[in-house]
Formats: sequence, structure tokens, C-alpha cells
Amino acid sequence: MTILIDSDTKIVVQGLTGSEGRKHGQLMLASGAKVVAGTNPRKAGTSLDFSWAGGHAAVPVYATVAEAMEKAGANVSVIFVPAKFTKGAVIEAIDAGIPLIVVITEGVPVHDTAEFYTYAKEKGTSRILGPNCPGVQSPGESNAGIIPAGITGPGPIGLVSKSGTLTYQMMFELREVGISTAIGIGGDPIIGTTHVEALEAFQADDDTKLIVMIGEIGGDAEERAAAYIKEHVTKPVVAYVAGFTAPKGKTMGHAGAIISGSAGTAQAKKEALEACGVRVGHTPTETADIAKQLIAEMGLVAPEI
Repeated sequence: MTILIDSDTKIVVQGLTGSEGRKHGQLMLASGAKVVAGTNPRKAGTSLDFSWAGGHAAVPVYATVAEAMEKAGANVSVIFVPAKFTKGAVIEAIDAGIPLIVVITEGVPVHDTAEFYTYAKEKGTSRILGPNCPGVQSPGESNAGIIPAGITGPGPIGLVSKSGTLTYQMMFELREVGISTAIGIGGDPIIGTTHVEALEAFQADDDTKLIVMIGEIGGDAEERAAAYIKEHVTKPVVAYVAGFTAPKGKTMGHAGAIISGSAGTAQAKKEALEACGVRVGHTPTETADIAKQLIAEMGLVAPEI
């Protein structure tokens, strides 16, 4: 069992005809994902040919997400359009009622995100992942976004991370054990899916036996996650908080990674998590080692990678 996506997922790429959409559309196809459509109103009725080692696909381009859902059965949208057009693209996908919208685009204005996030909540039919995120991958099932395929195989560990790069590193560190689903939620101040929502989904997934959570300085998302874990999560959780050496008051990489006074520091987040029984590593490698140790103690056999 996986969360958010599975082998039946059918992906429409908004922006498939652009350079990034075309590049990552092909990589998704090569990884085994079902990319069934693209959208571009000016190129509707055409198709794009993709070839990779061992495969070929002609992907039709439609004018709208609604048309891609009706004609190609799309149930997940991955968005690669430029930042200034992202709000319109997300609202179009929400209006179409597609269940999952993965917003890869970075640099989306926060007020735009606030607007389409609120609109999605009001409509109640679509979950948003991102913006400024690497997407979601369930090894051996599907891959919606830019997470490289082949880092790891399927396994019992669920991974949720604010950082794309740390998502990839943690998947590599845990390759001997395997991942059920890896979710990159993004590091912007406002995001469509939070740590708490990912934790809720992993808690409900019978095949996820342990959860690894990667956070970073800034905001209170990790403290909120700690409180949720204490009350609702029965599975072991291992965490890493990026930014122990970050100077106070300075944005570090992500727009949401800024601390003020003692609030939002890596140390404060570490203490909040540990108070709720979460084991926190000082480095990604140490975090992975803790996770592997706990998996071994649970007597789970790692799949062959």
C-alpha cells in the first residue's frame, strides 16, 4: 500500500510542452509512471513523442485539465508552468476537481499560494503538494514530480521532507531498507500539504512501519508535528532538522527557513520532537542509521535493491 499515488495513477503535466515539463515528463515515463496527458491551450490537439531505453510514448496535449481528465483519465496533475502563471494553473486544476495537484514551480508569490490554497480548501476536492517541492514517489508504483527514480526500492519506511535534496539523500541512505512513499512537501512559508497531514497518511498506511521526517529552521511546523505525533502517531518516528549552524535572522535556502529569536531554531525543534518520543539525528546519515536500527529491531527484512 502507498499513499497519494499508486500504480493506477494517471498523470497530466501542466506545462508538458515547455523545456522543464518535457524533460521531467520523459523522466517520469522512464521511471514507469503513467504520464497520460499534457496541457497547453495553444497546442491542444497535438502530441509529444518521448523515447527512452526500452520504451516509447506519444502523449496527447489537451487545452485544459478537465479535458485531460475526461479523455485520458488523469487523476494527478504535476505543474511545471512559470511562477507568474502558477496560480492560474492550480485554480484550473482545482476547478477540474483533480484529486492531487503537485506544484513543482519555485518562486511562486506567497499571496498567490495563499489564494489557491484557500480556494482548494473551500472546494474540498483537491489536495495540493508544494509549491517549490520535488513531488511524491512510491518506488515500484509511480513517480509524480522530479524525484530521481532508482535511488531506492519499495520498503517499510515513509519519508516526508521539506527539502528536495535531503529527500534524495535520505532515500539513498535508506536504500538497503526501502521506501513506501517519499513526499517532498516544499519549504515555502505556505504549502498545500504539511508534515502533520503526511504523518496522518503514513499512520493510516498498514505497509509503512516507520516514519522519517525531515524539517528545517523557521516557523513552527515541526513543533506542530511533534504535538500531533504525541497524540495520534503510534509508529516510531525518526527526524532530522536542517539548520543547526544557521545564523539567526537569515533566510537559508527556502523562503520559509528563517528564525526570529529562539523561535524556529533547530535546537528548539529538536527538543520539541524529543519530548514527544521522536529520535532526532544530528546529520542525515545519523538519522538514517537510527531508522535502520529501529527497523532491524522490529525484525523487518529489507527487500533486495
